[in-house]
Order: sequence, then structure tokens, then C-alpha cells
Amino acid sequence: MKTAVDASVLLDVLAADQQFGEASREALRSAYDSGALIACDVIWAEVRAHFANDDSFQGAMDMLGVVFDPVPPDAACLAGRLWRQSRKRGAPRNRIIPDFLVGAHAVYRSDTLLSRDRGFYRRYFSELSVVDPSRV
Repeated sequence: MKTAVDASVLLDVLAADQQFGEASREALRSAYDSGALIACDVIWAEVRAHFANDDSFQGAMDMLGVVFDPVPPDAACLAGRLWRQSRKRGAPRNRIIPDFLVGAHAVYRSDTLLSRDRGFYRRYFSELSVVDPSRV
């Protein structure tokens, strides 16, 4: 089983978040025990931004067992299509293309998405299995 991991969960664990850290750590451990953990380019860059250098970032991802998995072209097209549809329907402007790329990547490349932002992903990616560690 492949689990795509959202930045919220990784940062909860890496920053030892007081509110969500333990639940995210347990969910990440469970997903790791069930198969592979993957992160797309968007998540990779977002989490990398929190580290002083590439080596410490890569060490943290290796420690967690998270592997880089780029967004495939079909997923990028799905993300663009869904973002465009959301804008036409008058959705709030707080959602940007990278949010849609994360969801589309998970649809195409994983069995489930581990994220605390389940409302958004369930709304736009109804076929996607989303696990919210704060609700487990």
C-alpha cells in the first residue's frame, strides 16, 4: 500500500507540534508499516523550506521513510482542470494550484493520502481515500 503524505503531517512530526505531533507520528508509523510513504514535488519543496540545508532535510525524510515521487503529467492535468472548475464555481481564492497538485498526485500515485486537510481533498477528490491523523 502506498500512502501519499501531506506537508501538514510531516511538519507536525518534524517540528514536534504540541497539538497534532503525536497523532501524526502514529498515523505516519502505521502508514509506513502498511507500505510505502511518498511525497510529491510540492510537498518535498514545502517541507524542505523548513530546513537550513539539503542534507538535514534529506536526513529527516530518510529517517521517516518518505520517498520523493514526482507529479505525473496526467495528475498535473487533473489538478489544472479541477482548479479551473473550482474558480468557475466561485470557490474562495485561498486554494491554489499546488493544493490541487497534491490531491491529484495522491489520486494517481497512492492508495491513500495522509493529511489534516481532509475537507478540501474530499470535496475535490471524492475518489481519494483520505486519513486525517487528528481524527483517528
